[in-house]
Amino acid sequence: MKKLVHDLKISRPGLWFPTVWIYLVPFSLATNFWESYLFWIGLFFVTFPLNYLVYGMNDYNDQKADELNERKGNFIFGAKSSKSQLEGLLTKISIVILPFIIFFTIIKGYKMLLLLLFMIVINVVYNFKPFRIKERPPFEICIQIGYVFTAFFSVLLNDLNQLPWQTILYLTLFAFQAHIAGEIMDIEPDIRAGKKTTATLIGRKKTKLFMLFLLLIETYILSVWFQDYILAGFLGIFSIWLILDVFIFFKEKPYNLFQMKLFGFAMNISAILSMIWILYSGKLLQPVF
Repeated sequence: MKKLVHDLKISRPGLWFPTVWIYLVPFSLATNFWESYLFWIGLFFVTFPLNYLVYGMNDYNDQKADELNERKGNFIFGAKSSKSQLEGLLTKISIVILPFIIFFTIIKGYKMLLLLLFMIVINVVYNFKPFRIKERPPFEICIQIGYVFTAFFSVLLNDLNQLPWQTILYLTLFAFQAHIAGEIMDIEPDIRAGKKTTATLIGRKKTKLFMLFLLLIETYILSVWFQDYILAGFLGIFSIWLILDVFIFFKEKPYNLFQMKLFGFAMNISAILSMIWILYSGKLLQPVF
């Protein structure tokens, strides 16, 4: 049982929301998507199995940094694994993922196979030498575009309309922003472990300002391109908080563990509320620009 709990922690349930959120974007309530068994299988795949692959590969190569990271060791931010606990992890990831690859390929054909293989390759390039893009800033941010392929997976699996390019651009910025938030929280342990990231190179304040810049672009896209004032309002409030964070409250100070967990809960609540909204409104499928 302890091993199963540890594997669940590796998948970081508190950080499932990006893949789930992106998977749901192509849907509209008018399609009655919940009546399809493929929808539910796909939804399950983008929770534990896909995140076990993504974060499992990450943990396999980041044991030293994770050992020094106080926010690890829970269901929000992931496991804190010993070397012995990581032995055989890649085999277990293969056992979890392979049945889904076979099933989805049988159902949807070679295009699905190529898409899933590409998603795996992206994670290999990100985590493993000689590529290890995760330590080649700023490319470790750029490669987060791989998260957008969760939406392409959703479209192909559920026979949905392809997403507008404006939506794809917004999702890309969303993936960048989510990754940068994690880098900000990991600056100290990453420095101690000798790990290079954009945040360790340019510092906390400049990284937060870069994140704010992305948030403002996202807010503009949502309000002008999609006329989604509700979702834009979510990001607008977040932007105001980040301004207060940078210039008044925290400035260059790191967050403590309680604060990081509080942010984690807040992100999940915001994600759930915004998921409900995007499904209800369908605005991310209807750009006006």
